[in-house]
Amino acid sequence: MSETLLLTVDVSNPQGAGARDGAGVSVHDTSTPLLYADDLAALRGDGIFETLLVAGGTARNVERHLDRFERSAKALDLPIPDRATWESAIEQAQTLWAAEHDVDADAVMRLVYSRGRERDLEHSGEGESCVPTAYLTVAPAGERGPRLREQGVSVITVDRGYSIDLAAKAPWQLLGAKTLSYATNMAALRHAAERGVDDVLYTSSEGVVLEAPRASVVAVYDKTLVTTPPDYGVLAGTTVAATFALAQEEGWRTETRAMRTPDLIKADSVWLMSSLTLAARVTSLNGYDYENPLRPREIPDLVRRAVLGE
Repeated sequence: MSETLLLTVDVSNPQGAGARDGAGVSVHDTSTPLLYADDLAALRGDGIFETLLVAGGTARNVERHLDRFERSAKALDLPIPDRATWESAIEQAQTLWAAEHDVDADAVMRLVYSRGRERDLEHSGEGESCVPTAYLTVAPAGERGPRLREQGVSVITVDRGYSIDLAAKAPWQLLGAKTLSYATNMAALRHAAERGVDDVLYTSSEGVVLEAPRASVVAVYDKTLVTTPPDYGVLAGTTVAATFALAQEEGWRTETRAMRTPDLIKADSVWLMSSLTLAARVTSLNGYDYENPLRPREIPDLVRRAVLGE
């Protein structure tokens, strides 16, 4: 039994709305090559991806992830992914995974969609055409998520080096798209480790808190949840969206507005929310310890119910 399940997705023949027969989705042997050497995913990081939590044998928050997948494709001028094809691939993947693995253990599902091979790019007066590469993987989620949920995270702020209005001024920077180009984020996490902390919070040149490399930032003020506006060039978090929707139903206030480091220090608690970790409480920020957070169990419970339906 392989630790990783790999499915290739044929995006050349869209299935159309309502298709669920698994057509165009094939299991690929993980011991054999998948990408060509000139695939633009490897050469340039020219593509997009989504990471979904598989809990209880079921992929979670699928619709929000596919919505963002489509927005990212549009930002990169990639052919818009056929939703029915990807829904079918997700269903087939979770079924195959559940048949051979313990569904009580979380897994991570990744959807990957690149511009394809360099040799297949064609340019004309109408623009560029490509033959995308598309595949999906499922693998054990590991211990990081549960550990951070239980222990929390220590963070420092780091300057991302650009203004909150850069996304609007320079759409080619692809801010807010979930691209395969993650080298900067990984470098930021190594920087955090070198400084003896778990993670970083990016800030803009104005000092506005943006996001973490792999998570959205949410501050809690009594019964109000606050996160960074997506138009500041941050990734619109699927976990935050699900959490805010449920929170509003249950009488919480939710806001998107600019926050600076002092605003986080004043918060009752601060959380990093993401698909795999769900909610990890910030235990320290730039050396400041959050010793008596408000509702330390209520927020994780809210997030779990929003994402997992528990």
